[in-house]
Amino acid sequence: MAEEKVKDEAMQIIGMFQILPRLVVFDLDYTLWPFYCECRSKREMPSLYPQAKGILSGLKEKGIEMAVASRSPTSDIANTFLDKLNIKPLFLAKEIYSSWTHKTEHFQKIHTRTGVPFTEMLFFDDEDRNIKSVSKMGVTSILVGNGVTLGAFRQGLTEFTQNHNSMEKNKQVWRDKYSGKPASSETDKD
Repeated sequence: MAEEKVKDEAMQIIGMFQILPRLVVFDLDYTLWPFYCECRSKREMPSLYPQAKGILSGLKEKGIEMAVASRSPTSDIANTFLDKLNIKPLFLAKEIYSSWTHKTEHFQKIHTRTGVPFTEMLFFDDEDRNIKSVSKMGVTSILVGNGVTLGAFRQGLTEFTQNHNSMEKNKQVWRDKYSGKPASSETDKD
């Protein structure tokens, strides 16, 4: 029942925003689940953070695509856990592999696979270094403390909307400046 309640709250939060990301990307370890895959065995039954499944279900019901970007030396365990939790089919793209870079390689591959621009993505991760590097790509990125929660989800959608509005405002300033048309203050002088 708790999962259904979280799903309903997630859908209410989504409904508060007119501008939504086309793709929401999640890290796995300490973002969707409270452990590192490399410290676990495939034989174990994993668990998600308490609000994670409801948030994933709310996004699916609202038709918002999802992906995984996880830096893990044990992608086989991560994929087994996604299967065991019955959430693997929710993800349009799954980039799970060990990498010396931050998550930038993962996002390049997700972009290539989905065609979704970085500025249309929202990302949740528990590592500040990943948040910083992926943000530089134009992805709205949210640092989570104890996994993805409804609070972090609301914060993510709020920041995504603010970033989108700021980008649109900057585009308009650029169009006005370089369109060759005089600015309105110049036409008032005539």
